[in-house]
Amino acid sequence: MGLLSGVLLLPLMPVRGVEWVADRLLEAAEREVYDPGTLRARLGELNRAYEAGEIGEEEFERAEEHILDLLEQPAAARPAAPARLGGTDHPDHPMSQEVGHDRQP
Repeated sequence: MGLLSGVLLLPLMPVRGVEWVADRLLEAAEREVYDPGTLRARLGELNRAYEAGEIGEEEFERAEEHILDLLEQPAAARPAAPARLGGTDHPDHPMSQEVGHDRQP
């Protein structure tokens, strides 16, 4: 990077820093979401909610299948990162399927 381009791009440095931090946070969140221990805990919470009558059988089976699919996938085959700073509204994203919320497929 030349001196002139360095001076011209200097105002963008805070944006690049924020983007870098956001990327690191996204990576950490994805590691936590796809962690087998976290997935097993979500499966346990799902079972508890079903047994308590908080969710119906159809929702339970759909969510259970999704969690079990995530547990069976090797780390390299897991879905790519969602769009930056968001993307949890996609139906296949694990954070979009909260227990106790009725969603139509």
